[in-house]
Amino acid sequence: MAHVICNDVSFAYPGSDRLVLGGVNMDVPEGEFVCILGQSGCGKSTFLRLLAGLEEVTSGELLLDGQRVSGAGLDRGVVFQDYGLFPWMTAGKNILLGLQQKNPKGDKAALKKRVIELLNIVGLDGSVYNLFPKELSGGMKQRCAIARMLGIDPPVFLMDEPFGALDAITRAHLQDTLMGVWQLEEKKTAFFVTHDVDEALLLATKIYVFGQSPAGVIYSCEVPRGERVTREGIFADADLLELRTELIRQMNLDVTGHMQAQAH
Repeated sequence: MAHVICNDVSFAYPGSDRLVLGGVNMDVPEGEFVCILGQSGCGKSTFLRLLAGLEEVTSGELLLDGQRVSGAGLDRGVVFQDYGLFPWMTAGKNILLGLQQKNPKGDKAALKKRVIELLNIVGLDGSVYNLFPKELSGGMKQRCAIARMLGIDPPVFLMDEPFGALDAITRAHLQDTLMGVWQLEEKKTAFFVTHDVDEALLLATKIYVFGQSPAGVIYSCEVPRGERVTREGIFADADLLELRTELIRQMNLDVTGHMQAQAH
């Protein structure tokens, strides 16, 4: 199960009275793919860190299947923008590390075989197992990070702008890879942080827009879909095009409102 509920979640870093998040409310049933949109610095990544258990809420409650989120756990897999691969370990051993956490008594040969399978799932050849991160392109590193997340088989995927530093073609390939994997994994709940409206429309079943810090949800919507949205379909479908315009309008209104408030 992977039902996530945020009840009036606020957060300030220890020793500071400045709120980064201010009253976030969200109810995400199992099996949704949630994209979190907002301007840079508005608290999207901080919210993901709360979900990951890397920070604790200052007030309110953050629940996973009715239990308060407290500390990191194997029920949540994280993919960071900077890949998060240990440079002194090969790609295969980086992925193997996650598998060993999940299966500490697992047979080494069987676990290595599973790593090769995971590399294949994300579109990499088994030979990548023996390569170090410095020998991989950005896209290959991110595929390895996704494979590591899949290896622990968590009910919740957490991804913090994982494709933000990649070129457009690699980014498109990885978006397709991610959606293919998520669609195969029944009832996985995904949270994906981005500032790219088109990426959100392409991936999400639900979108939440965060306002400027202290962030709260200023707009939310479901993405209408029968079959999966295509990149061309975003601009060919009148409803999606209208939604795209509204998402951009909401973010621009928020920025304009804050600039006017600061001017006074």
